Amino acid sequence: MTKVGFIGLGNMGVPMAGNLVKAGYDVTGYDLLPANLEKAAARGVKSAESADAAAKDADIVITMLPAGKDTIAVYEKTSVLSVAAPGAVFVDCSTIDVASARRAHELAAKAGKLSLDCPVSGGVGGAEAATLTMMAGGSQEAFEKARPVLEKMSRKVVHCGEAGAGQAAKICNNMILGISMIGVCEAFNLAEKLGLSHQALFDVASTSSGQCWSITSYCPVPGPVPNSPANNGYKPGFAAALMLKDLLLAQEAARSAGVATPMGAEAAQLYQLFVATGNGGVDFSGIIEFMRGKTSAGQS
Repeated sequence: MTKVGFIGLGNMGVPMAGNLVKAGYDVTGYDLLPANLEKAAARGVKSAESADAAAKDADIVITMLPAGKDTIAVYEKTSVLSVAAPGAVFVDCSTIDVASARRAHELAAKAGKLSLDCPVSGGVGGAEAATLTMMAGGSQEAFEKARPVLEKMSRKVVHCGEAGAGQAAKICNNMILGISMIGVCEAFNLAEKLGLSHQALFDVASTSSGQCWSITSYCPVPGPVPNSPANNGYKPGFAAALMLKDLLLAQEAARSAGVATPMGAEAAQLYQLFVATGNGGVDFSGIIEFMRGKTSAGQS
């Protein structure tokens, strides 16, 4: 049986690890917070007392951590790379900067291990339902070896290219998402002022040239898409603080590559303002309330 070590059992990691248990894998997990270990244990994930213990003899080691520095710390300051099984694949599902992702690949290669940077899209709902999209960067060998495990947590797994390509795909995708959500919010605000109902705009835009995921799957106003966060007080979903993180990563990458992304920069600035007013834990679609002049999303 393939043995999986899972390091980082937060809102995404717990359901992802749980889905691997459901698929029949032997999963041992570690997290700094005992409460997260308990949540994972309730889904059949074995608890480890350290990152090293989670990775010991594992064939696949998955990390799902907040930032690049955390991934690098696990790779550099613990023994995970040496205690994993010979030929193990290290899969970092965190969303981090491209430079840190490439550094992680270098550390894995130095230790004689295969590696992938493999961020995910789909949020907590996708993690729960195993319908994530996973974007992998790394060698074809690493991808093919990890693919069976990745497919148990996702609906689609894409090999995007060599080291860092997964992170590049993720930040480009989420820059599109952040920009499009702001455009959709502006359109619904304008429609309201012009006396057009939410449903009327949705019925037109969702089936014509304005169609996009931010309308059809995640409409930022209550009503047209019943399962969107707008119908649940803008509870995430995908928190605004995480959208800001991805937009800032995109801007960092754009500066490094010498690429102008004026719309991405504007989206990042707007989400910075939204988060700075206490909305970091609100779903990112709640920025429509901020655009209406409300301090907090959902405020009457």
